[in-house]
Amino acid sequence: QVQLVESGGGLVQAGGSLKLSCAASGRTSTPYSIGWFRQAQAPGKEREFVAAIKWNGDTTYHANSVKGRFTISRDNAKKTVYLQMNSLKPNDTAVYLCAAAPNTVPWGVVLDGGYTYWGQGTQVTVSS
Repeated sequence: QVQLVESGGGLVQAGGSLKLSCAASGRTSTPYSIGWFRQAQAPGKEREFVAAIKWNGDTTYHANSVKGRFTISRDNAKKTVYLQMNSLKPNDTAVYLCAAAPNTVPWGVVLDGGYTYWGQGTQVTVSS
C-alpha cells in the first residue's frame, strides 16, 4: 500500500501562486508515476486531469487549461511530487488530488487514468 498526502492548498487572490506537494509513504520501494487532478465543487463538474510526471521524472504532461501556468516536478529523494501553480484564476478553484501509478504501468495508460492510489486532496480557492 502507498499513502499519498497532499498539502499546500489555501486561499489566494487571482494572479497569485501556490505550490502543492504530494508526499508518498508506505510501499514506496516501487517507483510511481504521479498525476494531479482537480475536482471543482460545482454541480456537473467532472474531475479534471491537470498534470502528470513519469516515475523517473523524464516525461511530464500538462493539460491545456494549465499549460504555461502550472509546472509538475518531483524530488524522488523526498518521495514528493510538486505542482507549482502560477497566475491562478478563479476557475482554478477546486480540490486538488494526487494519484500514483506503479512504474509498470505504461505512460499512455497513466495519461488515461491508470492510477492505483489516491490522496484525500487539498483545497485551493482563488478569489477574484
